Amino acid sequence: MQFAVYGAGAVGCYYGGMLAQAGHDVVLIGRENHVAAMTERGLRFQSGDRDIAVPVRASTDIESVRTADYVLVCVKSTDTIDAALALRDHLSPSCVVVSLQNGVDNAQTLRGHLDQPVISAAVYVASEMAGPGHLLHHGRGDLVIEATAHSEQLADVLRHAGIPTQISPDVRTALWEKLLLNCAYNAASAIVQLPLGDMSHRDALRATMRDVVGECLAVASAEGVELDHDAHSFVELIERTIPAGQYSSTAQDLARGRPSEIDFLNGAIVRRGTALGIPTPANRTLHTLVKMLEAKAAPRIASPAAS
Repeated sequence: MQFAVYGAGAVGCYYGGMLAQAGHDVVLIGRENHVAAMTERGLRFQSGDRDIAVPVRASTDIESVRTADYVLVCVKSTDTIDAALALRDHLSPSCVVVSLQNGVDNAQTLRGHLDQPVISAAVYVASEMAGPGHLLHHGRGDLVIEATAHSEQLADVLRHAGIPTQISPDVRTALWEKLLLNCAYNAASAIVQLPLGDMSHRDALRATMRDVVGECLAVASAEGVELDHDAHSFVELIERTIPAGQYSSTAQDLARGRPSEIDFLNGAIVRRGTALGIPTPANRTLHTLVKMLEAKAAPRIASPAAS
């Protein structure tokens, strides 16, 4: 199969690297410094005690998607519309687009601009770009994809590449569960620039995370999404499943002076809560603090490689 990864950062390079190791034709489309490094040396794929160079094609040219059977869209939610507009004149009619993004609305946004079928996926991988063309994988890597006419074939390919993949008839629930995790953890990690295991004042942190999750659950319920969790059990799940040493993607963005996806995480809960008349003070506070830190960091820190 031919895969193109549009937005070859931490998520895209992980899944693209796994597919390439399984023998698929993969082109990673990303920033120039990553592309130059991967063209010269391959994708450095570091996971556990493995540190290997994976031969891949890499490009900055959108034309590279033309022959792809699948395009994995891995850009940040802030860039989804731009990605759709860039892709729509270059995709083959038979191509299938897969959204591997945070947030709950990206697939719908892509469908609004593309004629090709779009599959939504909830992504559970802890990874980062540790340098140009250098993928550092901390843990997990499983996907939950929505049930479509194309999902069985895609899931089979992904599983054979070592990517645990579930097909869900209700992917919206999976996307909301991932949103809850991101809302509870990402902003806190970004504000203190620490992974969960290194954060102090754990009792107070748990209480804050429960407040955040409780607000998210209330908003989800009002939108017709009933999740099989309460705030206490979900926070316990977060603490059990986030890999040790993993900084959130929001923390990585702030450390690099780049805009984060916070408007599509805690900010999305605030917007939805406001529209529904549901108070969201914990999410509003975290959203505001991260936005203030973004504004503080942006003028002082040069923008680095994509993650």
